[in-house]
Order: sequence, then C-alpha cells, then structure tokens
Amino acid sequence: MSPKNARAAMILAGLGFLALAATLALTALEDNIVFFRAPSQLAETPVAAGVALRVGGLVSEGSVARDGLNVRFQITDLAHQVDVRFSGMLPDLFREGQGVVAEGRFDASGVFIADTVLAKHDETYMPPEVAEALKASGRWQPDATHPGSDYSETGAAVK
Repeated sequence: MSPKNARAAMILAGLGFLALAATLALTALEDNIVFFRAPSQLAETPVAAGVALRVGGLVSEGSVARDGLNVRFQITDLAHQVDVRFSGMLPDLFREGQGVVAEGRFDASGVFIADTVLAKHDETYMPPEVAEALKASGRWQPDATHPGSDYSETGAAVK
C-alpha cells in the first residue's frame, strides 16, 4: 500500500471513529434531556405518554386536593391547564396562585405524573420559563403584591 493510500485509510478510519463516538454520546444524552413546556404549548402539540418533560406555570386557584402525601393540582398559564398528580413532600413555598415547575411524564389518561415539584424561592421570583410562557400567552401580569415590579429575562424581579 502506498503512503498516500495508507494516509487516506487512516483519515477515513478516524472519521468513522469520530462519527461512532458522536452517535454514542448523543444517544446517551437523549435519555437525560428534559424539555420545558407550558400548558398552552401542550394544548397545541401534545406529548406522548412516557416522555420526560417539565411543565411550568401557576398553580390554579382551588385546584389543590391533598390525600396524605398524594396531591392533585392543576398548572395553568392562564390560557390552558394541565392536571398534575404528585406523591411526596411538596416544597414549603408551594401554594395556589404561585409559580411552579413540575418534572415528570404524562400517563396514558393524559394526567401529568410529577416526580419533582419545584416552587419559587421567594415572593419576588418566578421561574424564567413560567414568566416567558405567561408573556407568550398574552396573560402576563406583573406581581400585584409588589406594585411596579416586573420580571427580567432571567426571571429575577426588577423594579
């Protein structure tokens, strides 16, 4: 084999190895990627049962029903809502009318089974995804308990 052909074979083998490594890395990451969806986005394009994702919005007023550690509630972006079921300890700051992000999967009946529920960390914070979803739905309202406040692109309250 001439040096020119040997070099071409080495380059092709290297490219093949690189393609294989990239394919394996992307396949491994695929199971760990969790996308965020707002209730309005889910109404437009439903997600198949069993697909991991995050749903965010406000906890609907009057929707929280507790039975021991089992909790049912609705997440809304003020245009659409998603029924959520969670079993476990909720964050101390979880309450109706407040921003939350739930991570989990839809079951076959269309109920979102949450593995994790994240609540805002203080009275002036809303998760950035939730704020963006409310703005996109045209239902954005600055925090009524803090007149003059609004949320920046990072989700932090600004005055």
